[in-house]
Parts: sequence; C-alpha cells; structure tokens
Amino acid sequence: MLTVHHLGISQSERIVWLCEELGLDYELKVYDRRADNRLAPDEYKALHPMGIAPVITDGDLVLGESGAICDYINAKHGGGRLAPSPDHPDFADHLFWFHWSNGTFMATLMMQLVLTMSGNAESAASGFVGDRNRRGWEMIEHRLGEAEFFGGSQLTTADIMMVYCLTTSRAFRDVSIDAWPNVKAYLQRIGARPAYQRAMAWAEPGMSPKLD
Repeated sequence: MLTVHHLGISQSERIVWLCEELGLDYELKVYDRRADNRLAPDEYKALHPMGIAPVITDGDLVLGESGAICDYINAKHGGGRLAPSPDHPDFADHLFWFHWSNGTFMATLMMQLVLTMSGNAESAASGFVGDRNRRGWEMIEHRLGEAEFFGGSQLTTADIMMVYCLTTSRAFRDVSIDAWPNVKAYLQRIGARPAYQRAMAWAEPGMSPKLD
C-alpha cells in the first residue's frame, strides 16, 4: 500500500497533491510539528535517515526527496501521465522546471530564510542570495506569461514541484506576490483544480492555501 507521510506545513503537501491528481488509492498519515521548535516529531524523523519531509512508504520501500518521490509515483503508479515523453515539445521545459524547483529556487529561499533567522539579513551573503531570489522570481513571472503551466501546455510534475515554493513556503517568510501578476493568475488556476483543493483540505485542514 502506498502511504504518504505528510508533515504539516511542509514540502510533503506536493505528494498529496500528486496522488490526488493521479486519482490514486493511497494512505495519508499526517504528523504535527513539535510545539517547542516547529520541527518534525521524532516519529517522523525515524522514517528516513534525513529526518525531513517528504517521505513515502510503498510496501518495504522507504523513499525520501520530493523529486524522487514524484518520479517514482508518476512512473510506477500513474502510468507516467504527468510527465511528457522525450519526443514531446514540452519535454525539455518540463525537465528544467522540475529540477530547478528544489535544485536552485527552493535552495535560494532556504538560504534567505536562514540568513534572516541568523540575523545576517544585511550581510554581503544576503545581497548575493537576494539577487538570486529576485532573478528567480523574474524567471517564474516570465515563464507563466508564455505558458499556462511550468511544464508547458499541460500540468506536469514540474507544477507539483513548483507550486509549494510559490504558496505554502511563504508561510515561513513575509513575501508578497503582488508584483507578479502572472504568478497570481497561475495560482488562481491551480487553486481551482479539484485535485489541489482535495489535497490541501486533507494535508492542511486548518490553513487556507496561500494563493494570493
């Protein structure tokens, strides 16, 4: 049985959404963050050596890492429906945004958050990270002005990866998207998807999706 282990307000919401988009039969186990430090509880950390979300189990398999999980579920349980084939015109764009999400953009957001929390928001490093962050948002805005989805003409796992960066991750920082009209329009389209609505209702029942 495929089981999604979801840590509240974390990247594992992506996997819940993926399963809903694919219409899969899966089990959802939700874990609350610790009250003292807002990190994962010990029982979640025990699931995988990294001790971070997301994690799935599928029979004897234990798998972490958002991108790996998306590829695994889409290929093994979803018939590959949410990834274009190599001969599809959207293939390269899908690959770029799928890997850029955590490989570059989410890493930049995390660096920015750590600098702020450590009191180094005005340091030279912060200027470097801030510039990377600005260029990232500009790339996203441009992409969503030329294509309906990050992966191109249809929703793909690139969108599953990117949407968390634009929505729930902002719960950890004061970030407005008012300057990015294409982003706002895109998030309204995502928010209207029944699968996304179901996923967020299951994963974050006490939190309204950050779609604006």
